[in-house]
Amino acid sequence: MKIRNTEQKSKGVLITFEGIDFAGKTTQIELLIQALEEAGLQVLLVREPGGTLISEKIRRILLDPASQEMSAEAELLLYSAGRAQLIWEKVLPALEKGQVVICDRFYDSSTAYQGYGRGLDLDFIAGLNRFAAFGLVPDVTFFLDLEPEVAAVRQKRRGKAGDRLESSSQEFFVRVRNGYYQIADDRTRHVIRLEAQHNPDVLHQQIWNEVKPLIDSQNSKGSS
Repeated sequence: MKIRNTEQKSKGVLITFEGIDFAGKTTQIELLIQALEEAGLQVLLVREPGGTLISEKIRRILLDPASQEMSAEAELLLYSAGRAQLIWEKVLPALEKGQVVICDRFYDSSTAYQGYGRGLDLDFIAGLNRFAAFGLVPDVTFFLDLEPEVAAVRQKRRGKAGDRLESSSQEFFVRVRNGYYQIADDRTRHVIRLEAQHNPDVLHQQIWNEVKPLIDSQNSKGSS
């Protein structure tokens, strides 16, 4: 599969957060942004699906409970389309400016949800991920690991009606979680698995301990 000729980002840092819903990604992202901004860094936060006018329209289709008849194949391609637009329009320019980009979900979600969860071909998804991401690879990915049963309890406590994906079966989320385990075992990637039920401040410190050396390394390259 030919990937459009774009240079791998070299100035900024790309950080992604993964895990099933209600694992606490939002809390940890907010704490990390605060720490980065206090360190004087420019931060761009984006989410998948979404983040641009086109991608937000795709998000509404994907998460709409009325889209129950959507095929797994269409779901995968829509997520990938939204991702491609987001990266082209927002992520690549921010990285070129030397910003820290934090993405609430990235292509690992496609591997976990549509690959392991829906049972689509993993090799095809890997190629599509590279294509839609213009060859970008996160500098670090944080996988917040949470049992699907605990996620369901958290959702119920919040009284939040589930969107199309959140309304999937527990068996589906078990497959998704197992998929994230497989991703975290990939030794070619910098994927950090964290226990999502730990104290939020403890989790934040673990995340910061991984992020700070990346930032320091990037700063040293920029000043050399």
